[in-house]
Order: sequence, then C-alpha cells, then structure tokens
Amino acid sequence: MWRVDSPTFLRFQLGAQLRRLRDEAKVTTERAADVIEVSPSTLRRIESGRVGVKGPALNALLDEYGVDDPELRETLLTMAREGKQRGWWAKYSDLPPVYRQYIGLESAAVEMQNFETIVVPGLLQTEAYAIAITSSEASQPTGEAIEQRVKARLERQKLISEGRLRLVAVMDEAVLHRQIGGPQVMHEQLTAMISAAKLRNVTLQVIPFREGAYASMLSSFAILSFPANPGVVYIEGLTGDLYAEGEDVRRCEVVFNDLRSSALSPHASVEMIQQIRDAEHQP
Repeated sequence: MWRVDSPTFLRFQLGAQLRRLRDEAKVTTERAADVIEVSPSTLRRIESGRVGVKGPALNALLDEYGVDDPELRETLLTMAREGKQRGWWAKYSDLPPVYRQYIGLESAAVEMQNFETIVVPGLLQTEAYAIAITSSEASQPTGEAIEQRVKARLERQKLISEGRLRLVAVMDEAVLHRQIGGPQVMHEQLTAMISAAKLRNVTLQVIPFREGAYASMLSSFAILSFPANPGVVYIEGLTGDLYAEGEDVRRCEVVFNDLRSSALSPHASVEMIQQIRDAEHQP
C-alpha cells in the first residue's frame, strides 16, 4: 500500500500515521518529544513530514503509543528507511524546504486538480513566464535561486509531458489577461497552454468574468491524488503553506467540481485563450 516513488510522500504519510497514533494513545506532543529527546517543534516537523525519523526513535514512539502489531511496526519502519532517500529535486540546493516537500508529494501523485486565480498553473508555465513570476517574489531571490527554481519547475513538467500525471486545471479569466513578463512572454505562454490542452492527460477550463462571484474565488489550491492512498490538499498562502487531509480533501473536491461547473467547457476555454492571446498579447 505504501510503495510509491517519492521519499517525501513516504515521510508525509509516516508523519500522518504517527500523529494519528499519538492522538489515539492520548499522548501529548511534549511527552512524545521527551521520549525521543527532541523539542516539541521537531516532533511537529516529523509529524508534518518535513523531516524524517530514525529507527530507534521511531521504535521508542511506537512503544510509547502502545503499538504492538508487528506488521504495522515493520511497515512504518520501512517507510522511515525509504523516506531517507533523496529525490531528484535534492540537486537544487536553493529550493525552499516547503517547495521541496510539495515537489516530492506532486511527484508521487497520479492526478492533480488545480485551481488558480492569479497566475498560470506551475506545470503549464513557460520558462520566460516562470522567470518573470519567480523574479517578482517578495523574498527577492538571488539570480542563482531564480535559476534553480525555474529549472526545477520545468523538470516538474515532465510529469505532464511523459503522461505520468493527469492535470485538471481551472483558472480565472484574470490569469489570461494579466501582463506578466510583457506581450511576447504572454503570447508564448498562452500558445503553450493551447498546445498542452491537446494532451490526453491535460484538461483546461476557464471561469469567465461574466460568472461574477463564485466558490473559492479568493483562494488557489491543488488537490493531489495518490494510488491507493488518501489525497492531500495544498494551499499556498502569504504567511505559510497548508496541507489538509481527510474531510478537508472531500470538501475541496466538492468546491472544485463547482468551479468546473462555473467554467467554460474545455473546448470553449481553449477558444477563449486563443482569442485573448490574439487580441491582447501580440509580440
């Protein structure tokens, strides 16, 4: 059940299991942290999948939580071992830790349902568009950091071009009008989106301005689905990133279906993209 290609996904799932087991055992974060001699903040990072946990510490936690099922213990220990491996994104040293975690989860997914209100979905961005977006970040990344983030973004797109991920992307019409990088960059970007829409594993839909207000119009999010495992919702925010599971995933799926109902059909959406490109973004 837990065999996937992403060590990040394994750490994420292991952390979720440890959090569940601790809650069921009614063990506080402070007590569990004392058991393995780490700070409560480190334990929270383990439970969020941001860092791994070594075998002896994991065994100590499982003892504290009263886990005596040998099969479950071995499964969790295997996840901990395989979660120490390095993904392809490890070669990009300037990537923020949160972004690394997201890439790792994305690389294990079989489907992404992505809603964007402001910018083109990352998996569809051209190199020039990605450079313009990354250069404008509030953190003011260095030239080297920009280069690494853009390279990582382009490498992520192999998930689409190689057919390993199904992408259903819904975006607000504002995404198509916003002049990011200038007319030449936007013309190339919209042309690339039209080409991507021809792929069998890509579906694009646009919510036109005439729809007025609609569900989640102020919040972008991505729902990642995995083989034989629960899905995860990723919400990027100005003050931090959020991963949601369980019932939150189901609620977001309902919202996403509503968004698709508000959007133009895939065919009409591509026609709109082409019309806006030809009318507003001539190089």
